[in-house]
Amino acid sequence: MFRSTLLIALVLLLAACGSNKVEPMSYYGNTLEEFEAVNQHNETFTSENMEGRVWLANLIFTQCITVCPPMTQNMTELTQDLEKADLENVGVLSFSVDPDTDTPEVLSEYMSWYSPGESIEWHLLTGYEFEYMRDYALNNFKSIIKLPQDGSNQVLHGTAIYLIDENGTLIKDYTGVDAGDNKFETEEIIKDVKMMTGNLK
Repeated sequence: MFRSTLLIALVLLLAACGSNKVEPMSYYGNTLEEFEAVNQHNETFTSENMEGRVWLANLIFTQCITVCPPMTQNMTELTQDLEKADLENVGVLSFSVDPDTDTPEVLSEYMSWYSPGESIEWHLLTGYEFEYMRDYALNNFKSIIKLPQDGSNQVLHGTAIYLIDENGTLIKDYTGVDAGDNKFETEEIIKDVKMMTGNLK
């Protein structure tokens, strides 16, 4: 009996010590579809560039006057905290939901307003059609994007931040901007990223 109990305890201990994964939320666990885009430096960025690195992703557009500025500021401060934690093999992807307006030059100007951690790669992506991103966001992030109505230029989109593992698997999401009882949880994100990047060298 004692040997059995000891064996079970040892197995559980080894499992805990060897685990570096965050369990996917029940509605995620899907692998992102392949994509090709360009970033704010007018460089091609594809899903292949994601391999071997953990990513935090969100949806933005530069003309946004509501949720995007505080969400981008939250992400900026998060990259600073990731840098202070000396975390490697982690990057950020921000997909534009208004690609016709958000050219690489516009995205580059947008990023000049912020001061992200210098060691953390942050790619603002464009270079695709709106319809493509609308379908991609729905199929991969389970997020709805809608064109503005009544002459507005404000595209409707989700505000979550998504955690993607080194194989392109969508793991979970976080609140990207404070809204009511839902708060942006920097410590939770950093804890998960530390766990996910533990064995990536």
